[in-house]
Amino acid sequence: MNTFKRISLITLASLSLCASAKVVEDTPKYVPTEAIKKSQQEFSDAKLGIFIHWGIYSMYGRGEWFMTNENVDRHEYAKQADAFYPHRFDANEWAKVFKEAGAKYICFTSRHHDGFSMWDTKQSDYNIMNTPYGKDVLKSLAKACDKNDLKLHLYYSHIDWTREDYPAGRTGRGTGKNPANENWGQYYKFMNDQLTELLTNYGPIGAIWFDGWWDHDQDSVAFDWQLPEQYELIHRLQPSCLVANNHHQTPFEGEDIQIFERDVPGENHAGLSGQSISRLPLETCQTMNGMWGYKVTDTNYKSFNQLVQLLVKTASKGGNLLLNVGPQPNGELPAMAVTRLKELGQWLKVNGKAIYKTTAGNIKVGEHIVSTTGEEGTYLHLLSDAISTVEIPVSHKVKRVTTFPEGQRLKHTFKNGVLSFEVAIPKGCPDYIVEIK
Repeated sequence: MNTFKRISLITLASLSLCASAKVVEDTPKYVPTEAIKKSQQEFSDAKLGIFIHWGIYSMYGRGEWFMTNENVDRHEYAKQADAFYPHRFDANEWAKVFKEAGAKYICFTSRHHDGFSMWDTKQSDYNIMNTPYGKDVLKSLAKACDKNDLKLHLYYSHIDWTREDYPAGRTGRGTGKNPANENWGQYYKFMNDQLTELLTNYGPIGAIWFDGWWDHDQDSVAFDWQLPEQYELIHRLQPSCLVANNHHQTPFEGEDIQIFERDVPGENHAGLSGQSISRLPLETCQTMNGMWGYKVTDTNYKSFNQLVQLLVKTASKGGNLLLNVGPQPNGELPAMAVTRLKELGQWLKVNGKAIYKTTAGNIKVGEHIVSTTGEEGTYLHLLSDAISTVEIPVSHKVKRVTTFPEGQRLKHTFKNGVLSFEVAIPKGCPDYIVEIK
């Protein structure tokens, strides 16, 4: 390359960078409306939601990523739609189970990465109405949620392993699509038309929960998802609807919730939640067993104690727990999932005051002492029955220390900003709670 050409290219690159910087500088900052702020507060107070991963992938019984993991041809995969008949699906029964579990909202997978829509969409024939079942399960679920005072959130995939107009990223490469037919403009319109249906025909939606941004995180040239326009569409159609995106990054402009996948905020054991914690409402999504979608061989469910401690640790960071259930192909919830949810609900009936409507506590000692803050005081959560003596730094003078919810007063000392007291925790207790005032 001669010197003139090199200088010219450098000059053009510099001008391009300046232009890009100016565009970013001129972009108006997202300012949440009062309606969004109210929804954010209601969301933060909820503390427990139920994630529902359900689609025709349940027919295979091998999880929701089966299509791309096994490089299944999209046309062969889609044949399961001709046999999908969830005759035991009962939206009211689902809602009853979730309500009794102490959940305040659900998040339903309206369309996962396999491209199959679980509602009566007019944008594609590949949907629940064109199955032997032929009923709009989302419509039933929306009604059941309204009846049981559960907020309805909707998961929506940004990627599609079936549609040829979706520009393939690092997944779905072996499903038989022709890259020559990629058409982002057409696909983007398709998504927005579907989102318009979801936000127009199913009553109030608490949040749109996006997934799939990471599909293009290895592109040599940054992929433009055109998120600001899409987020604006959502906020315009339903001004109280929150926007969330499971992109594993610090939140983008226009987002109202920050998601942490398979980890409590601030932890990154799964390698998907290394982003910094923002000031937005927080949510941890986690499976009850190993998979999100139904997998017939996955019966390794987390114990009741593990689920309680997961909820408590998430709440101690000020976050919500979005706990997943993968319904069976016949529409039933797995029996073990129902059992765990019932156990969790019984625990919350007794201890919910130390969880619901709390904020992150400012006391944490190691892995087994965390806290939540309520209107009346601080709740100290002792997560190991091996603890007998507690010594913790406290910034304010302590008036009273009692067991919760019994209210039994504990003898304590408070000296030089350190609170000390002794406890006798029953063997196997998942969370021994002490209220500090």
